[in-house]
Amino acid sequence: MENKEAKEEVDGNKEIAPSPQENPSGKVANEVQGRHIATFGGGCFWCTEAVFELVEGVEDVVSGYSGGTTLNPTYADICTGRSGHAEVIKITYDPSKVSYAKLLETFGICHDPTTLNRQGADTGTQYRSVIMYHDEEQKASAEKWKSEAAKDHSDPIVTEIVEAPLFYVAEEGHQDFFQRNPNAGYCTFVIRPKLEKVKQAQEEEKK
Repeated sequence: MENKEAKEEVDGNKEIAPSPQENPSGKVANEVQGRHIATFGGGCFWCTEAVFELVEGVEDVVSGYSGGTTLNPTYADICTGRSGHAEVIKITYDPSKVSYAKLLETFGICHDPTTLNRQGADTGTQYRSVIMYHDEEQKASAEKWKSEAAKDHSDPIVTEIVEAPLFYVAEEGHQDFFQRNPNAGYCTFVIRPKLEKVKQAQEEEKK
């Protein structure tokens, strides 16, 4: 089910264009008061945001844009497919409660890493599968995850692994979208099944 109309409505309600939330170099300090940062792109950020908010140890999830050339992009820029940015989420987590490897595992569960520039009906480079690492340890973990994931799929893994570039926070209407609109069509038919899949995996792990 395409989400374009719903997202255009959200974008039309924005008041302020997003601005860079990190330093000008685009590099993010990987540890802030004992917390670490992870950045993933796995299709529509409404989906990935909702999924990672289920994970114990995750303290904050912010939807945004990263990986392109357009400065201070808006959602309208992203929709053109010419900004180069992907829809991504920036995760702040407590490494004493959840490991980066576990976040990667959840990332693999909640999207299809074998479809190039597409997740379901959402198509375009903004929906590409990408892991944006913040240090060499994360890079090594991401490469290990990709190698292991390849064993579970008959099609090649197309997930990009790149150094985390500048992150732009998306418009307010895109933040916590599932929490604020649980009965919206896209939430019902696209996001909720992903949440159930992750919850099932979490329950299996407890057994």
